[in-house]
Amino acid sequence: MSEVAAREALARAATLGPYFGWEAAGDLSGWRRWSDLTDGTVLAARVAVARRALATMGGLPEDAVEERVVASVAFLGYAARVLSPLLGAAVLTGVVPVAGRTTLWWRPVPAGPLPVAYAGLSATVPASPEALREIAVEAVLEPVLLACRARFRLSPQVLWGNVSSALAGAAAMIRRADPAAGARAYALVEGVLAGPPLAGTGTLDGGALTRNNCCLYYRIPGGATCGDCILHRRGG
Repeated sequence: MSEVAAREALARAATLGPYFGWEAAGDLSGWRRWSDLTDGTVLAARVAVARRALATMGGLPEDAVEERVVASVAFLGYAARVLSPLLGAAVLTGVVPVAGRTTLWWRPVPAGPLPVAYAGLSATVPASPEALREIAVEAVLEPVLLACRARFRLSPQVLWGNVSSALAGAAAMIRRADPAAGARAYALVEGVLAGPPLAGTGTLDGGALTRNNCCLYYRIPGGATCGDCILHRRGG
């Protein structure tokens, strides 16, 4: 299918809310290719920015905020910005735009969600758990995940759990905006979680995810546990 179909699917997804929108690339001055996030030095610079922002927000000295904790939280944000538009497109239009590390761009910002733009998306495929897994999880996110794991010595269970959390969070946002689309979103997410690499990272029950791991946010002074955190099950 054509680039027009991919653009239309992403435009529909963007109606679900800010996290579901990617920009159609125009002037890409100041933007960087998604593949740059697989460079450990680039990742370290982004984590340093996020660390300063979290410390400032909490009124904390930077050294009170662990770098590896920030890296986990930052990766969770990156996962949400990749998965939300593609899941939204899938449930609203029945197709998944074929995005990749060379067709997505990001723009450095001092705080908040990472701006994402796309250029050259020339195809879509029918929506299915396999399509979401292959395009969003394996092709786009996994190389960044592996770079995070190597640079910050993060557990793969934590990082893959962040991907599952981002998927379930996107499905919950879709359900709030459109219950019928939300039901389709949860069916797709359940299918993605059933197979590798996300199998075993959490349990989806009645639309709520319970992780089998933790994103580590609670280790920031003043930070709380997330709603899907395993620590709730353990009484933490």
